[in-house]
Amino acid sequence: MEYRQLGRTGLSVSEIGYGAWGIGGSMWIGAQEDDSVAALHRAIELGVNFIDTARGYGDSERIVGGVVRDHPDVLVATKVPPKNMVWPAPDGLHPDETFPGSHIRQSLETSLAASGLEAFDLLQFHVWSDEWVGKGDWLETITDLRQEGKIRFFGVSINDYQPENAVALVRSGTVDTVQVIFNAFHQQPEEQLLPACAEHGVGVIVRVALDEGGLTGRVSSGTTFPEGDFRNTYFGGDRAAQVEQHVDALVADLGIGTDQLADVALRYVLDQPAVSTVIAGMRTVRNVERNAATSDGRRLTPEQRDAVRRHRWERNFYRAADA
Repeated sequence: MEYRQLGRTGLSVSEIGYGAWGIGGSMWIGAQEDDSVAALHRAIELGVNFIDTARGYGDSERIVGGVVRDHPDVLVATKVPPKNMVWPAPDGLHPDETFPGSHIRQSLETSLAASGLEAFDLLQFHVWSDEWVGKGDWLETITDLRQEGKIRFFGVSINDYQPENAVALVRSGTVDTVQVIFNAFHQQPEEQLLPACAEHGVGVIVRVALDEGGLTGRVSSGTTFPEGDFRNTYFGGDRAAQVEQHVDALVADLGIGTDQLADVALRYVLDQPAVSTVIAGMRTVRNVERNAATSDGRRLTPEQRDAVRRHRWERNFYRAADA
């Protein structure tokens, strides 16, 4: 496992982190707790030292806490949901409606109790709007929580496909990390956000590097998901067929087998030096071993990078198909 600096925090994080949304039993359906615990333990054995969870991920905080209490060197990040429970953050709101200080504190205390941890290494807001810079009492609350030793660092999870909607925050110097969607299809963060983070020493946590499974090569027009699984919407209608067509074109251009696509997709993201860690969703030991193997120090060739860049495909499947 290779390691990188998490911005200016002084923390060294594994290139492959553990995204713990899928193990919480909410929205991603089908996770078995025994499998999740085994996957977490295997990830730590293979050198993964950064786990990302959230208050809104069902039982995820409890499961993660139960494992990492025996591994004090593993870093854990969690997230505060917006008080209004609206994802992503719409325009025109005041932070008193989304992240008032009392709400931040209450959510953190609930997360600490659920996980059994005494503190989190990183506390993130689960949505963000640059309209909130310099407004509300959220920054004072974050400062207080740090002084109390309940959190070490502060970050935000940027709204889906809005990477520019955190550049002002990055430049303000008040945030340690940002979490952003960045993958072989969604390349927009390379334009403004990643350069700003590199300039200001802000750590970058990449989510959805495999496009919710689309960049694994295992989503096709005939793919089905369990009832209640959010991927029925994400890949609904003709979207799975669209993904299949784009994936087929990408692997043909790269000259690789479909089973090699996930590895190439992760390497594409890791080729960006501003990226600190990629939090891959991993619910089984097999997934852990496959993703961890990508962190071996090898990088894509210039020809491979150019091929991926030719297949940029900006869209938002989190919105309803008719939106």
